[in-house]
Amino acid sequence: MTLSPNDRIAGLLAPLFALRTESDLGIGDTEALRQFIDWSRKLGFQLVQLLPINETGGDHSAYNAISSRAIDPTTLHLAPGSPEDLSAADFAEVTGAVDLPTLRRGGVKYEIVKPLKKTLLERAFARFRERAPNDASFASFCAAERAWLDDYTRFRVLMEENDERETWDQWSDLERAEVSPERRQFFAYVQWIAHEQWRAVKAYAAERGVALMGDIPFGVSYYSADVFAHPEIFRLEWSGGAPPEPYFKDDAFTQKWGQNWGIPLYDWNKMRSRNFPWWRQRIRGVKEIFHVFRIDHILGFYRIYAFPWRPRSNPEILPLGWEEMLARTGGRAPHFFPRDDQSWENCEANRREGEEYLRVVLEEAGATRVVGEDLGTVPVYVRPNLRSLGIAGFKVPQWENTPDQQTIPGQAYERLSVATFATHDHKPLRALWEEAFAETSASSEQARHDLAKIATFAGIPPPDESSDYLRDFYPAIFDALFRCESWLAIVMITDLLGRKDRFNVPGTAARSNWSRRLHTTVKKLGGGHALQRQLRLVHRLLENSGRI
Repeated sequence: MTLSPNDRIAGLLAPLFALRTESDLGIGDTEALRQFIDWSRKLGFQLVQLLPINETGGDHSAYNAISSRAIDPTTLHLAPGSPEDLSAADFAEVTGAVDLPTLRRGGVKYEIVKPLKKTLLERAFARFRERAPNDASFASFCAAERAWLDDYTRFRVLMEENDERETWDQWSDLERAEVSPERRQFFAYVQWIAHEQWRAVKAYAAERGVALMGDIPFGVSYYSADVFAHPEIFRLEWSGGAPPEPYFKDDAFTQKWGQNWGIPLYDWNKMRSRNFPWWRQRIRGVKEIFHVFRIDHILGFYRIYAFPWRPRSNPEILPLGWEEMLARTGGRAPHFFPRDDQSWENCEANRREGEEYLRVVLEEAGATRVVGEDLGTVPVYVRPNLRSLGIAGFKVPQWENTPDQQTIPGQAYERLSVATFATHDHKPLRALWEEAFAETSASSEQARHDLAKIATFAGIPPPDESSDYLRDFYPAIFDALFRCESWLAIVMITDLLGRKDRFNVPGTAARSNWSRRLHTTVKKLGGGHALQRQLRLVHRLLENSGRI
């Protein structure tokens, strides 16, 4: 489908795991996404943004996946006939051993969901091998995807043989490990089914005039098939992340030291010498499934903050002073890699190299639109460079300020941009509202400051204890968001519904991270009278702003 910045549209951000259907297996899947596409389009939204759909490891974080290409099997819709070789008898027998009503309540219970879906796929695979042992379509998929699939299936079998732990540096007797060809074929089969389902969903969305926005994390997990198979293209002695950020007051480590994501750095020289094949195949994969994709932490292409320790050491480092930290790390300090932005020469080198790498991304993307998440500590050269490349950056109204800290009006936003009040890492607006007026603390002060900024953006007085969220705030802020000049105006699903649920708290290992689900099924969203009024209002605002 054609996506042009000349046509302003609106979208909804919803993590797939959060979507519910009446018959799901405890997690959102491709069938839930189909229903959500229809629901979104009916409201007037023409884009659905997802988090990464790559296969996750033990922390279930989509931004710490075990493969840069493999799709998570939990995203698949499994039911009799889906896939073709999953019989009604097998489905009933496997799911009959699980308390489905309990599984569907509350958050995602990964410890049950993952093995349940794996068992169902094993049943389907066994029948597939009996029915079509030489299936041409499957063979063609394996041949076309060999560049990443061979590495992934070997890694996945070894992971299975080590109690499903992805921590390859703790696997036992690795050199003599036997890798079963049949198990490798099973994991290849799962990826074949996954690609078939996701390509079908892409076509379904396009038929209904809805674009799917995917997400590519800048980094890849240390414990991934990519690093395990090709350690030579990574700098494994450093962990990538972001510099200290006072905004995230929930996490003391982030405020003091920064965000240590644990992702290995890239050996760009090694990648360049090979013409960037790893990045090229990664981009080819995402554009097969999505109409537009977002690069998370696109700043990393220019320079990335590097830690000389892995995240597991964060608790030990947290209380230390700078000199104590240096003593612990042998004199190595966190720093920007490959160089900081303290001189004009460094800035120019970072800009030039970042542009080189992003041109490779754009070359492989072709007609697929690219969006860059350019939030955080942003060097002055990044946003102009992204615009020159035709990459849309982000506009978060409460953070868009003039040099003298005045809020920038939406009419002044560049057309080639994405406007939104929050990402998956941030507190929903309703949670921000309650925090602002429920307590007196550093976090409530920050919440009141953010709400005041958003109010200024919307052209209304800053809210206070006497303000009503749904009456005084909700209509005005969404009207301002939709009327801004940005090509895409995206609303997080929790903000649309006026809910406080948060999908991730950076720097924490909370059980609710990556597992919180919406309060009801997609088909029942907006069923209450009050919420129906809100959604009718949103539809009118979209019409009045010209985004429908």
